Amino acid sequence: MDEKIFKLVLPTPFAVGDVNVYLVKGDTLTLIDAGVKTEEAWDAFQKQLKEIGFEPRDIEQVVLTHHHPDHVGLLELMPEEIPVYGHPYVRPWLEKDKSFFEGYDQFYSQLFTEFGMEGDFERMLAALKAPLRFSAKRALTYEIEEGDVVPGLENWTVFETPGHAQSHLAFYREEDGVLIAGDHILATISSNPLLEPSIHPGNKRPKPQLQYNESLRKMLDVDISKVYTGHGAEVKKAHELIERRLTRQHDRAMQVREILKEQPVTTFELTKILFPAVYEKQLGLTLSETTAQLDYLLENELVTKKINDNGTAYFSA
Repeated sequence: MDEKIFKLVLPTPFAVGDVNVYLVKGDTLTLIDAGVKTEEAWDAFQKQLKEIGFEPRDIEQVVLTHHHPDHVGLLELMPEEIPVYGHPYVRPWLEKDKSFFEGYDQFYSQLFTEFGMEGDFERMLAALKAPLRFSAKRALTYEIEEGDVVPGLENWTVFETPGHAQSHLAFYREEDGVLIAGDHILATISSNPLLEPSIHPGNKRPKPQLQYNESLRKMLDVDISKVYTGHGAEVKKAHELIERRLTRQHDRAMQVREILKEQPVTTFELTKILFPAVYEKQLGLTLSETTAQLDYLLENELVTKKINDNGTAYFSA
């Protein structure tokens, strides 16, 4: 096998810390993911590329694991002729589709009512979208989905792994069991199943925790020797880690159920109980995490949900 994988570690302004991007050198020089749009990340990217004998214009294609800003930002600074591959859901985010973002605002405004949020909805929406300033505006050249073959990566299988993002893909090389997993599998932290609208406007809200669990279980059927992750170290014992993540999430949900036995609460009230120190700073992440546990409990018929006349939902066990 002549293919080589180079790991480049780039700084981000986010709490998660550095992000990993990968250069796959085979018949085609492919970059998997593209960091965040900051001067520091661009400098680090060019410097690390140079150390392995390349510069940005040598890259022949970029393939994305998902659309989040810390994985796409530097696309904006790369030569325009480089084609970009990603899941169809990446397109509206990268191309800044106006109607998609109007739908996004509407989606979250309705959720804020259902969640029983208190405060200025406009300000909250702005806070949710603040990280997008580190994203890129760029055309998506080719859409890829599960089972598609990416030219130049013919020996890699494309898996759809929604959960952390509606656009999430992972790439698997069967001959040696290597998985480039983006944020689907991380060594030391569990992925946040983030709340995002459906790719089809007007469709029901996706349930990212349930998707994520299913995507993790899917990987149990894959013979994985090593996972290259979106953040942090590589993972050697992927199946053990997956079983641990699934157990931990279930345990966390059971703790939430205990809280719901005391009195009915809204999603926002529960978020404040679970994340008292950080919910204001990290509203999107904490609301997503709370909703994740509630979706899981509802799916397993361990809690009930009642919506009052104002459209606010209350959960109890």
